[in-house]
Amino acid sequence: MQAENDLQKWRERIEIVLDAALPSENTAPQRLHQAMRYSCLGGGKRIRACLVYASGSLFNACEEALDCAAGAVEMTHAYSLIHDDLPAMDDDNVRRGKPTLHIAFDEATAILAGDALQTQAYLNLIQTETSDSVRVALLQSLAEASGAAGMCGGQQMDMDATNRALSLNALETLHKLKTGALIRASVRMGALIGNANPAELHALDQFADALGLAFQIRDDILDIEASSEQLGKTAGKDAQQSKSTYPQLLGMREAKLLLGTYSEKMQSSLLSLQRDTTALKHIADFAVTRTQ
Repeated sequence: MQAENDLQKWRERIEIVLDAALPSENTAPQRLHQAMRYSCLGGGKRIRACLVYASGSLFNACEEALDCAAGAVEMTHAYSLIHDDLPAMDDDNVRRGKPTLHIAFDEATAILAGDALQTQAYLNLIQTETSDSVRVALLQSLAEASGAAGMCGGQQMDMDATNRALSLNALETLHKLKTGALIRASVRMGALIGNANPAELHALDQFADALGLAFQIRDDILDIEASSEQLGKTAGKDAQQSKSTYPQLLGMREAKLLLGTYSEKMQSSLLSLQRDTTALKHIADFAVTRTQ
């Protein structure tokens, strides 16, 4: 299947891109650089990088032009996971099937590695070979997705929600920020590099919004139904921390029905593009059917 071949090609490509963009572990400060590479290389689903490549390919953007943005979103995602796993936040010991960074190294190094990866992402992004106006739009997209109106805001809401019951609307808002914002930026940045028009960007934003929520609902389901070995992280963590989830609020049957609703929204939002959206549809299918 061509779409799966494309995704595998992009997963392999982003490993090469990240390896080249990250500082060498032999360069001082070696421990910091080793930690950055430990957390960023050789693991993960690479959904966000694949979204950059898939949305850019809709508008015939070459892969070389998309590399910097794809690397930037993966560095940003890695930094967010490092900080999310810290004892002060989710206090997790396993990520991507191996010890979390603060366990493998130490807490101080983990904090610094996360900080360094975030700034490295912007250094990466400004190297994108495109016009100045598009480069500014890329920086704005990533900044909005990463800050108080994106991942950081969603993480704060997530911590505030521990041992509290949230409404369905509040839960959706939380995950639009914590999970959905970077997914949306990934889709948008690929399209910006491909010079998509405003109507096309709007359709892709709608797709990405539905994808972000679908991805999170599937995450909540897997936290109950899958094992730690399958997930590569600690299963059952949401229940242990008394966090509101879609299955907990709706029941498993209704949560799965809602996942189906978002799947339909993803497909319908792509229809107006009148382009070959096979790769994006494949990513959407993966998001709702994945087992890890």
